[in-house]
Amino acid sequence: MVIERRVGLFIVLTAAFCTALVVGDIIGGKLFEVHLFGLTPVMSAGMLAFPLTFLLTDLINEFYGKQAARFVTWVGFGMALFSIVTIISAVQVPIAPLTSAPDWGGINDSTFNNVFGGSLRILFASVAAYLVGQFVDIASFQALKRLSRNKLLWLRATGSTVISQLVDSVVVQWLAWYGLLSNSQIARIVATSYVVKLLVAIGLTPLIYAGHVVMERWLGIEAVVLGPDGEPVQHAESAAAPAAAALSVAAEPPPADAYASGE
Repeated sequence: MVIERRVGLFIVLTAAFCTALVVGDIIGGKLFEVHLFGLTPVMSAGMLAFPLTFLLTDLINEFYGKQAARFVTWVGFGMALFSIVTIISAVQVPIAPLTSAPDWGGINDSTFNNVFGGSLRILFASVAAYLVGQFVDIASFQALKRLSRNKLLWLRATGSTVISQLVDSVVVQWLAWYGLLSNSQIARIVATSYVVKLLVAIGLTPLIYAGHVVMERWLGIEAVVLGPDGEPVQHAESAAAPAAAALSVAAEPPPADAYASGE
């Protein structure tokens, strides 16, 4: 089976998106400090992987359209739920007696449950915030693309992230830390994480342009163009290609042996 280039790239982008999402969810329970312009914001370790999802969502939205981006969002949601179920099952599985031996060099039950069991709340919070944030990102990206008449790539790429990550930051931090931290501490984490996400979104903008160059010039994949009504329109050259191919086939004379065989 030969996989068409556009389909193959979509599979790769979807796989990378799901990997970044699941890994970011699993490691999100760890907090670390970032020294930035004299400030020390507290961040989730999930930010080491989540920025890639911003980039991939914008590329999928740009080159495959809103429906494809929504499809990938639901696939990612399913993979995140699968991860949660798997982790819960792993925590509940009785550990082998050999782990209590003094010379056991592997992970013991308490350590495993402490790491993975303690991250379940983070996982649920991340999945809920992810689903809301992704659909906000897709909708705002499409709206900005339509309003800019398919121009100003930086505006829709950065603008959609600015809007969606504000929603994501509020939802995930409140669900993850409510009752564990004070309201002021949660608000500080929301504010600082959002500032970092804004800086990341701006920093990713050149990568969006680089992705455009790779997909359009090197891979020959065209971006989706939106009409005034917000619906995708077919490129003139794409629309003409099937007709030209049909005309060339119709105009091609049959092989000489076709007459001899009576075909």
